[in-house]
Amino acid sequence: MSELSVNLAGVTLANPIVLAAGTCGYVNEIADAFALGRIGAITTKSITKESREGNPPWRIIDSPAGMLNAIGLANVGVDRFIAEKLPAARGLPCKLIGSVAGHSIDQYLSVAAAFDRAAEIAAVELNVSCPNTSDGLQFGEHPQALRALLAEIKPAVRAKPLLVKLSPNVGDIVAMARAAVDGGAQALVVANTFSAMAIDVESRGFRLSRGRGGLSGPGIHPIVVRMVHDVWRGVARDAGVPIIGLGGVCNWRDAAEFILAGATAVGMGTALFIDPRAPLRVVDGLDAWVARQGCRCITELIGAAKA
Repeated sequence: MSELSVNLAGVTLANPIVLAAGTCGYVNEIADAFALGRIGAITTKSITKESREGNPPWRIIDSPAGMLNAIGLANVGVDRFIAEKLPAARGLPCKLIGSVAGHSIDQYLSVAAAFDRAAEIAAVELNVSCPNTSDGLQFGEHPQALRALLAEIKPAVRAKPLLVKLSPNVGDIVAMARAAVDGGAQALVVANTFSAMAIDVESRGFRLSRGRGGLSGPGIHPIVVRMVHDVWRGVARDAGVPIIGLGGVCNWRDAAEFILAGATAVGMGTALFIDPRAPLRVVDGLDAWVARQGCRCITELIGAAKA
């Protein structure tokens, strides 16, 4: 067998597979489908300071090349999450990454600080695709807004690595990655969902209750492969900052593309809605691929795409 373990900003993962936020419950619900020791990490549902009901239905719909969602950050809030959900992480056979969301710096700060204190959480991920209620701008779409957020969050997250999940809905994702790293991000997630819309041509109504939502799935994969490579080559490689490539991974070949493009780890999300056991086949496929490439460790293939 090949060596599949990777180092994500000081956190050792048994293999590169990370289950994405919002796709597998709060902590360990997906254990009903497979043994969690077979993957590298789970990312919690994005948690906010206060509980949120989220958007009304429909808030998930299919698309010919994936899925659109406008969940609206539905969650129980940080206090109930710590008290009611996080105890399930005790003895978890993979790492747990805590996803933080909010609509103000203070909201992010409350959750991030609580996660930094939680022994069960190995790393803190900032979901910065949220509009700031003070100006309406998304933290992840404007370098100055992201730097301002990180200036407050970084001092409060001292015990755990700080990850920033970048938005793809920007003109220059490399500039956003640079702002994140300058602000203290120790790893990057590339990327979140793409802003999208679907309309029912008979009723002429929006298919999602909110109108617009986020597109994920295989249709976005080639775009994110390019973004991962751009961020790796433009920022992450020289800064020594690992990337989690996230977008449309359905099989081991998709995951291998991200590794070759510069990702240290690989996120999976939409594929779990189709087959929650898909990560197992991806891990097995990567194992065989590394051996065929004549490598002992998967880390030898990070960024190894040939011009």
